[in-house]
Amino acid sequence: MTVATIALLIGAGMGLVFPLILQGLINTIFAQGSLSQLNRITLFLIVMFFVRAVFMYIESYQLSYVGERIVVDLRTQTYEHMQNLSLRFYTDRRVGELISRLSSDVTVVRTGLTNNLAMLLSQGITFIGSLALMLWLNWQLTIFILLLAPLLIASAVIFGRRLQGFSTTVQDRLAESTAVAQEALSNIRIVKAFTRETYEVKRYDDNIDRTFRITMKATVWRSAFGAFITFIGFASLSLILWFGGREVLAGHLTPGSLIALLVYGITIAGSLGSFTTFYTQLQEASGASRRIFELLDEIPDIANVPNAIKLPPLKGHIVFDQVCFAYPDAEEQYVLQDINLEIQPGEVLALVGPSGAGKSTLFNLIPRFYDPSSGQVIIDGHDIRTVNQFTLRGQIGLVPQETQLFSGTIRENLRYGNLFASDEEIEAAARAANADEFICQLADGYETLVGERGVKLSGGQRQRVAIARAILKNPRILLLDEATSNLDSESEELVQDALDRLMVSRTTVIIAHRLSTVHIANRIAVLESGHLIELGNHNQLMALDGLYARLYRLQFQNNVIEVGSLIS
Repeated sequence: MTVATIALLIGAGMGLVFPLILQGLINTIFAQGSLSQLNRITLFLIVMFFVRAVFMYIESYQLSYVGERIVVDLRTQTYEHMQNLSLRFYTDRRVGELISRLSSDVTVVRTGLTNNLAMLLSQGITFIGSLALMLWLNWQLTIFILLLAPLLIASAVIFGRRLQGFSTTVQDRLAESTAVAQEALSNIRIVKAFTRETYEVKRYDDNIDRTFRITMKATVWRSAFGAFITFIGFASLSLILWFGGREVLAGHLTPGSLIALLVYGITIAGSLGSFTTFYTQLQEASGASRRIFELLDEIPDIANVPNAIKLPPLKGHIVFDQVCFAYPDAEEQYVLQDINLEIQPGEVLALVGPSGAGKSTLFNLIPRFYDPSSGQVIIDGHDIRTVNQFTLRGQIGLVPQETQLFSGTIRENLRYGNLFASDEEIEAAARAANADEFICQLADGYETLVGERGVKLSGGQRQRVAIARAILKNPRILLLDEATSNLDSESEELVQDALDRLMVSRTTVIIAHRLSTVHIANRIAVLESGHLIELGNHNQLMALDGLYARLYRLQFQNNVIEVGSLIS
């Protein structure tokens, strides 16, 4: 930016010299008629314009470099900050809208910070220099022109405020359109299954049309502003010509001085026009930057405390001590209340209960995706709010019910569990997860592209890749969200076999949607309306004849009915 500014100052300064040379040239022609003097001045002008062009190139290149670095730095800084925000932030936002801020908003800010800043410096120097030289040539004429300045300033403020408001609204509408498109394209199977292509196109068109109407309102103000400033500028030139012509006729001004004054007047008018363009674009950039800085100013709900403890290798002893939890947007409605639960190292605990009982919430407290409203979650004697969250999550493996893969190759998805794993370790993990066989049958093997979110693989294949990914991570604590509930019998058997290997010697917490799977658990914790109401193994809970027994019998009866229907 320093190099660009120096080049800009030199180029603008050389531009100010041109009207003075032009004045000398015209006066020489009219007064002396010297051809040699004309040749020297012309040659000097050509050399001067060449040197100015070199500095303009340096300025343009350096400003482009600065602009692109601003885009890169601002996007990476914003994206890094977004990665560190807590899950609560993403439950209140749409991904498409966030992507819009990373793309279009940053581009608008780039223009405001580089091209417009350079224009402000260049035109500012040109304006001040031209004004000073006009005062030197004829101060009466200059004062006459300056009477128009208050009118220009007032109009710039009025138009600029309107444009800033329009810019923010336009960026909001663009973000809304991006979010609509992202949702529809991400769920394209559902769109096609319900034949809602026309509906989604109309929904996107409506958002784009609203954006267009707001943009046109801004265009009306911007165009009116430009036209008004252009009128004022050329009216000023007409007055310079009228007043200066009278001075020449009266003998108070030479023809060369009049031409120089006209050129300086044109320069000042151009500078004023550039100022208006800069001001309107700066207001638009202000609206876009506000949306970016809203993201950068967002404070993560879950953050490391000062001097957070780095967890040593865990044994996997988990304690819930008087844990209560309510989501921030419903603080009076507790999802969990007074949970007291101890899970021993290497134990397999199943969480059971009706929908909305708090199973997933309790599950999410262990890796500290959320903090309890009161009470403590203690792992190996450490309150997890006092430990470094990355050393905590680095020792916890998660296999969700709906497996999410990235749109790269199978090998890349597996290596996500351990970025430094060798190919041999990756393939060994795949064999342990019963995934190696189907991977080797694919045309490209481990280099097969899985598509967005793994759409090219079946549900069972995705789950086995997810299990292999968890095996590579080698966690001490394992969280399973009933990874077999949506699979066919053959896939379920393969996945369950892989899970059995994965759970060996690890503390495991399972959300059990199907009670037929809880036989692998050492103990079962039964939740209802946020309360822990029953705790024990299968036989103990059946003998208790409480909620667990009722749920188990209900599912057993439903399974018998389904089997009977299939037989009939």
